Amino acid sequence: MKRLVLCFAALAVIFLMPGRAASQIREKAEGLLNAVIAENKTDEIPADSLSILAEMHRKDSIRMQELELQLQEMKLNEIMLRSERDDALYKHITTDSLKKEEQRRSIDSLRTLTPGVPLIIDGDTLLTFYAKRGGVSAYDRAENAVNMILKIGKDLSLKNDSVYLFRSEYQTDIMYGEKVILSVTDQDALWLNTERDELAKTYRFVVSDKIQSLKKEHGILQVTKRVALFILVLVVQYLLFKLTNYLFRKLRRRIIWLKQNKLKSITIRDYEFLNTHRQGRILIFLNNILRYIVLLIQLMFSVPMLFAIFPQTENLAMRLFTYIIEPIKMVLKSVVEYIPNLFIIIVIYYCVKYIIKGIQYIANEIESEKLKITGFYPDWAQPSFNIIRFLLYAFMIAMIYPYLPGSDSGVFQGISVFVGLIVSLGSSTVIGNIIAGLVITYMRPFKLGDRIKLNETTGNVIEKTPFVTRIRTPKNEVVTIPNSFIMSSHTVNYSASARQFGLIIHSTVSIGYDVPWRQVHQLLIDAARSTPGVMPHPKPFVLETELQDYYPCYQINAYIKEADQLSQIYSDLHQNIQDIFNEAGIEIMSPHYYAERDGSAITIPSEYQKKPDSPDKK
Repeated sequence: MKRLVLCFAALAVIFLMPGRAASQIREKAEGLLNAVIAENKTDEIPADSLSILAEMHRKDSIRMQELELQLQEMKLNEIMLRSERDDALYKHITTDSLKKEEQRRSIDSLRTLTPGVPLIIDGDTLLTFYAKRGGVSAYDRAENAVNMILKIGKDLSLKNDSVYLFRSEYQTDIMYGEKVILSVTDQDALWLNTERDELAKTYRFVVSDKIQSLKKEHGILQVTKRVALFILVLVVQYLLFKLTNYLFRKLRRRIIWLKQNKLKSITIRDYEFLNTHRQGRILIFLNNILRYIVLLIQLMFSVPMLFAIFPQTENLAMRLFTYIIEPIKMVLKSVVEYIPNLFIIIVIYYCVKYIIKGIQYIANEIESEKLKITGFYPDWAQPSFNIIRFLLYAFMIAMIYPYLPGSDSGVFQGISVFVGLIVSLGSSTVIGNIIAGLVITYMRPFKLGDRIKLNETTGNVIEKTPFVTRIRTPKNEVVTIPNSFIMSSHTVNYSASARQFGLIIHSTVSIGYDVPWRQVHQLLIDAARSTPGVMPHPKPFVLETELQDYYPCYQINAYIKEADQLSQIYSDLHQNIQDIFNEAGIEIMSPHYYAERDGSAITIPSEYQKKPDSPDKK
């Protein structure tokens, strides 16, 4: 029996040993136990002699020694197997640690390059996925988790505290009933520098809170509140519409009353710029525009508010509100950012403006001859000022251009090039006239008011522009002549000669050879002196220009100052010549007049023939 007890004890120790060593020892112990049991069965046979008992005792002792030796051998084997197991376990742990460390280094190198995929529900970021699981990408993991959380949260039969963790060897699942919401792997833990179980607990808490909040949002009571709020917003918006229309109708009646009783016409230098009727129409128009703007602003805020009441349309509400707010923010931001450029433009404008004012003052002083510059004529003042002003404005535009909004855009530059091309193509003639106008200005061939002759056109200059010159003829005809034509034609200025030296007018008559030339000279001089507008000094003089077959030609020359009266002076001179020669009884043989003295009447008027000694003078 003692041996049986020892065998059972050995077997108990062996069965408690884990691993391959224990299994080997158990096999040996089972064999030994079977042998002892067999021996015990044979020992139960009764023996009559003491020798048999002694022999059995000896055999038992030997057997016990053998068992003790085998037990010691098994202990040694156990120790060796345990050592092998510990070595294998340490090797496994070391390998796993190295593998994790390598994975950690790899993740650290990717951390700055991998932004991660956030799990976002209703604008709330719950967590972020960095690693894929199996063949599922981080983006798909996040999308699947979002769909599952929304589906569970909108379920009216949702039970509280129904989210739990299920741990396996390679991952920890966050579950609701039999549904897997999301899985947490060792890779996820490495990305966040934590343990898988701790990360899973954190994610479970976050997901559970979000599901509970979704349940509250989509509950029957919450839906009822949203419907009531929707109706309230509609009613308030309707009342605001009615109130706005009422106020603006009242304002319209006030404008009509003001038009009839208070408003006065706006005049600028005796010109009625705006009468009361036009003012009233403008105010009514502005009233309508303001009403529409107020109604539109109300709709801009009420419509997104209506959509924001229900979670299904909340994203649409935010989008609509973004469509409204973003342009306003962009405009305000652009205005604020443009303030420094606007300040620069204002400074440049006012600097150029006051420079032009200073130059204009100097030009006015030169034109009025209060300020005299040697070699600079007073009539050059205004044209020079116009040129300088144009150049300064062009310089100002060139300086302002980079600070204009959108100046660096392709559209703005394209429009500028297009306008420049049109101007360059269509302004060749215009530019030619402008240049000719400048040349005419500084050549000073004539001034305003001068009597000139341009080709076949004679008249007074009434207007000079950079493009054309206008002349009024003695017949009150206004002739417009391009400046380029004036540059290519010859111009006679009667007024310039009249002002400086006196303009010489002349007229040719032919008198027969029978009249003494000295008498003809005196008669012509007398006719010139009696003509209004003829200067007494220098004295008129006569030139004999030709000796024709039947008569000589006499040319009377006289000085005048008033070139504007040229036609009238010529008319008066011719009248006086006729009167004086008729009084003297001398026939004027011009133009090409022939008379035969065969009894025909002479050309002298009869009144002069009756009273040759005392002619009737006009």
